[in-house]
Amino acid sequence: MTYQPQPIDTTGVKLSPEISQLIERLAEHNHDGWARQRIADGWQHGPKRNDDRKEHPCLVPYDELPESEKEYDRQTAREVLGAVLALGYAIEEEPPS
Repeated sequence: MTYQPQPIDTTGVKLSPEISQLIERLAEHNHDGWARQRIADGWQHGPKRNDDRKEHPCLVPYDELPESEKEYDRQTAREVLGAVLALGYAIEEEPPS
C-alpha cells in the first residue's frame, strides 16, 4: 500500500493580514513544543544535528532561530489556521477585558 496524503483543501482560504501576529505566536509555540519534547528526550543544543549524540542546532529560543527555521514553523501555523477556516470555523480575537 502506498501512502497518499490527503490534507484538507485550503486553496480557497485567504488569511487576513491581521492574523499575522497570531501566525508568529503559533510558530513560536510550535517551536517551543518541539524543543520541550526534544529536551525531555535528552537532546541538547549542538553546532549541528547529531542523532547519536542527541544534539540539534535549533534547540535555542525562537528569536535565535535562522529565518528559514522560523518560516518552517510559520508555514505549519498557516496550514493549521487555513484548515480551521476551511472546516467552517471562525477565528476571532476577544477584546481585552
